[in-house]
Amino acid sequence: MKLRFCAALILLSAAAAATAQTWTVKPEWVRAHEDFLASDVMAGRGSATRDEQITATYVASEFEAYGLKTAPGMSGYVQTAEIKAVQLDGHATLIAGGVTLNEGADFDLLSATGAPAEGSLVRLAVADAKSAKIAHGAAVLLTGAADPNAGFAAYQQLRRAGAELVLIEQTPGLQNLYGMMGGKTRIPIRLADDPTPSRGSDIILLRAEAVAKLPQDGSATLTVRELPPAAPRQTFNAIGYLPGTDANAGTILLSAHLDHLGIGRPVNGDDIYNGANDDAAGTTAVLEMAHALAAGPPLKRSVLFVCYGSEEIGELGSTYFGMHPPVPLKDLVANLEFEMIGSQDPKMPAGVLLLTGWDRSNLGPALKEHGALLGPDPYPEQHFFERSDNYALALKGVVAHTAAGWGTPPTYHQPNDDLSHLDVAFMTRAIQSLIEPVRWLASSDFRPAWNPGGEPKR
Repeated sequence: MKLRFCAALILLSAAAAATAQTWTVKPEWVRAHEDFLASDVMAGRGSATRDEQITATYVASEFEAYGLKTAPGMSGYVQTAEIKAVQLDGHATLIAGGVTLNEGADFDLLSATGAPAEGSLVRLAVADAKSAKIAHGAAVLLTGAADPNAGFAAYQQLRRAGAELVLIEQTPGLQNLYGMMGGKTRIPIRLADDPTPSRGSDIILLRAEAVAKLPQDGSATLTVRELPPAAPRQTFNAIGYLPGTDANAGTILLSAHLDHLGIGRPVNGDDIYNGANDDAAGTTAVLEMAHALAAGPPLKRSVLFVCYGSEEIGELGSTYFGMHPPVPLKDLVANLEFEMIGSQDPKMPAGVLLLTGWDRSNLGPALKEHGALLGPDPYPEQHFFERSDNYALALKGVVAHTAAGWGTPPTYHQPNDDLSHLDVAFMTRAIQSLIEPVRWLASSDFRPAWNPGGEPKR
């Protein structure tokens, strides 16, 4: 009897080892997640909406089906946070020198603080924004903003200098940027328990004929109208937990965001921003990593699988997670975020994902050495490292990076970010390549560290 029992244990151990080495991510699994997450019925998984809640519930149910546990201190698989947001009626007016301009007819309101704004009108070229000295509370008319990146950089400079209003003549690039936001004004939105909500500046995209009506100087006043407070809104993080065998070995965090833009401005008759790549693809990666690791032998380190809500309106889900982590942040060994892995970047080697902030730590090279299809981000000027959910944790000291496919695909924040534009084979290979490297990381004593000067500071 004892011999048979030992033989059975050996066979079970061998089977577990075989499972660890031969686990195969099937493209039909990848496709099935996308079929649901990016379907029209999900209406674009708008941030802090019922559609986001349904998405989080789907992810949570998959975590439970794979055998993941609830995270420490949680009774379920969904973490909920209340948010507060201003609502505007879409009929703002801009008065300058006796001329009245109307939202929709004369301008689009790209970003608004939700409060009336007034300032002395100053005309300024984009190229001069960095060195210009303006009065605090000025209303600045930016000219020469053909490049949306240059226009945004100039806005950032003016905001830091204290500009109250930033007026920019519309260009095709800036209009496209507005479209990437779903044709919606960015408004103040924050976590209900955030003690320090930030205040930006109002940004107005003026039609060319409206610019011609503006006086050379004088004052400019923006009047916005708030709607009555809506019912409380919530955002939802789906969280699954795979306990490790060593409680002192730390925890690895694998994450993505599950929300997108919802319903927005129609493009070619389509107003559903499906977000198949952004970031149903990343959510799918987290799900299939959970599927694989939960099916294998026990790992030394614990693994948290988290899909955040409300990334698109200010990374609120990941911020809330960082404020209320189910395990102490000091115990997080590393965070690997998945963002838009649904298509190949033309600047990357075939089949390889870019890793933001590659030179900041030794995490990327270590995973690559163990077979991960990862390489350095070829777009350092885009600051992708600072533009995803990894960044909030990186600022708290966690070695946190984002793995991504094409940094700025043509479908980015467009209604045609749908199933027909996904490269499922590329996604499947990328996810497959990370299973064994992450399993190694969760089973080893290697602890990723920031390279000298690599850790970001506020």
